[in-house]
Amino acid sequence: MAVGAANGSIDKALMVLESLAQHSRVTDIAAATGLPKSTVHRILQSLLAWEFARADGGGGYLPGPRILALAGKVMTRFDPAQHARAALRDLRDRTGFTVHFAIRSGDEVVYVEKLEGRQPYDMKSRVGNSVPLHTTGIGKAVMANLPAQETDRIIARAGLVAVTARSITDPRVLHDQLAEVARRGYAVDDGENDPGIRCVAAPVFDHTGAVMGGVSIAALTFDLELADEVLAGQVMTTAAAVSAALGAPAQRPAAQLS
Repeated sequence: MAVGAANGSIDKALMVLESLAQHSRVTDIAAATGLPKSTVHRILQSLLAWEFARADGGGGYLPGPRILALAGKVMTRFDPAQHARAALRDLRDRTGFTVHFAIRSGDEVVYVEKLEGRQPYDMKSRVGNSVPLHTTGIGKAVMANLPAQETDRIIARAGLVAVTARSITDPRVLHDQLAEVARRGYAVDDGENDPGIRCVAAPVFDHTGAVMGGVSIAALTFDLELADEVLAGQVMTTAAAVSAALGAPAQRPAAQLS
């Protein structure tokens, strides 16, 4: 929040609470929020009383136990698909293609939302279905944003099993594709998970900045041009909007590909 927007005591308290996630000293919190040190100190005393902050024993402050309790309660009601739905619907309406939102679960991705396109095709994807990471655009978008060591462990653990005749089964080919995905920001799947179906996908990040899943558009092979940069840009824009809705930082660390 901009300092100029902090017109009331609630605004100021929220700014201090948010800053407490990164700073412990009154001076640092004051610098980060633009508030006077006396105001920061007064707010911290209230946060201490409510257990949203705790003293660290060295003159500083840390997030308190009540924050963790509140976060736990919120997460039990948190539905990523619900937060993503508006952006996904807009992508479907703009492109006319079927839109998927999937989340990583171990060595697979699980579909949590599917919006049919204007001309629904008989795709095998269903909400709740899980598919290997290496056979889908979303899965490859996820893998391209993982540390290289983790990607290697996934390949060694799960193998590169062919789901269709076009599935990637050579680790070198997969690594080359993942490097390209990381460079351009989106992944493609050309009949690698469902024969005759193409998709373009982009990664979605969580509140820590870690990749958690992805968004894709999918259509029959002759309806979707994989080299269409406009479509790819729309998918990436939607994925960024979904990431923001899920609390992802505005700037995330670059993927470690080597």
